[in-house]
Amino acid sequence: MTIAILCLILFSYVLIANEHITHINKATIALFAAVVGWILFMCTGTDFVLRMHGTDFAEYAGGSPTSSLLTKQFIASHVFSRYALSFCSIVLYLLATMNIASILQTNGCFDFIQGLARWRSSRRVTWVLVGFTLLISANLDNLTTTVLMLVMMRQVVAQTRWRMWIGAAIVIAANCGGAFSVIGDVTSLVVWGKGAVTPTNFSAALILPSLVATAIPTALITMSIPEHIDLVRPTTRYRGDDSVLPVWQRVVLLIVGLGGLWFVPTFHRITLLPPFLGALCVLGVLWVIHELMNHHRIHSDQPVDTTESQRFQFASLQTIMYFVGVFLCVALLIETGVMHSISTWCDEWIHNIYIMSIVMGVISAVLDNIALVLTSINIYPVADSVAALSPTLDPEYAAAFLENGQYWHLVIYSGCIGGCLLPIGNVCGYALMKAEDVSISWYARHILPKVLVGWLAGLGVYFLVDLWLR
Repeated sequence: MTIAILCLILFSYVLIANEHITHINKATIALFAAVVGWILFMCTGTDFVLRMHGTDFAEYAGGSPTSSLLTKQFIASHVFSRYALSFCSIVLYLLATMNIASILQTNGCFDFIQGLARWRSSRRVTWVLVGFTLLISANLDNLTTTVLMLVMMRQVVAQTRWRMWIGAAIVIAANCGGAFSVIGDVTSLVVWGKGAVTPTNFSAALILPSLVATAIPTALITMSIPEHIDLVRPTTRYRGDDSVLPVWQRVVLLIVGLGGLWFVPTFHRITLLPPFLGALCVLGVLWVIHELMNHHRIHSDQPVDTTESQRFQFASLQTIMYFVGVFLCVALLIETGVMHSISTWCDEWIHNIYIMSIVMGVISAVLDNIALVLTSINIYPVADSVAALSPTLDPEYAAAFLENGQYWHLVIYSGCIGGCLLPIGNVCGYALMKAEDVSISWYARHILPKVLVGWLAGLGVYFLVDLWLR
């Protein structure tokens, strides 16, 4: 049955990687594979339970003879429920940040970016959009940030051919921004929730590599487009238009929304409550302020514009459903013992975390990076000590799997940046393909070499800093 479940998940990963060919939503594939896999596991899980949870199952049985019904009850109450609690915490966090982004976008809190980006100089336009993408994606999920910035770009840059180049830079910046913050990406949220990293150490370790991985491709992209580009003529607001909040109110909403999210790690450290409660607290405060500032519009016949808000919510909900499906598939690989077999093989034949991260980054270019990174995160447990991981491993290599070890940093960094090598490697790249009709061949020809240089340069920076701090 292990082989059947593994083949099912691998086949689903192949379909996910070829979404641009099959035109089947990857969330649908992931959810279907997860449901079928867990049904198979539930029906034939006695051997898995005895091997992976022998002691706990014996205590649960209390001397009763092993039966199919008893095994199913144990799986439902002690195995599946544990994973359900983990992914529900992430889902609630993502739902909170999705609504925060929706409120900010609805109230025009990001409109100032358009004004700052209205330069004839393509370099200034690109760097402004990339800079804000990097900052926003460190707080909000990558897809929401990318969709938001691509909309901003279309309202500034007139010609499609230059929007393809600048849009590629936005995709790279969104993934790099999510890579150095524990609240900036689904995968970094998972590795934080697993207890593998602490927020301060994680950001300190990856901020320089992520900045390098952003700056180098962006600089190379600006050299590939002309100095001056055509801009979209801005629409002038008519006098007396009260459909947009005053500037000071939008600034307050922006500070509460994005600034509040930066407080979430501190909230978790002080209260020891799950991070999603901190995000819900920020959402609640922001929602109250939003209601107070918009009470005239809410109680009149002039509705608050929700067109863009609904689009952001639809894109984010698809990402959430995809994450749930992949997370459940990864849980199956853990419970069937496949992850342990992979870790043993890696320890024996690769035995180098940098080589492992490079291989994973290359694979991320073809296979969606969320699926691959979530799988890689769960190959190894978070070790309490070097001896607890494996007494046969050399201490220097085993130390990479301790809390704040290099493995957890590199698996996030290479997964996020390596996924930008091709647009099919990350959800942001798919958004660019749909928005600007970017082809895989064009992206591979013009953008892939630039991303590769930035990724490897950032990896070199991480190695030098890590070597210096030892």
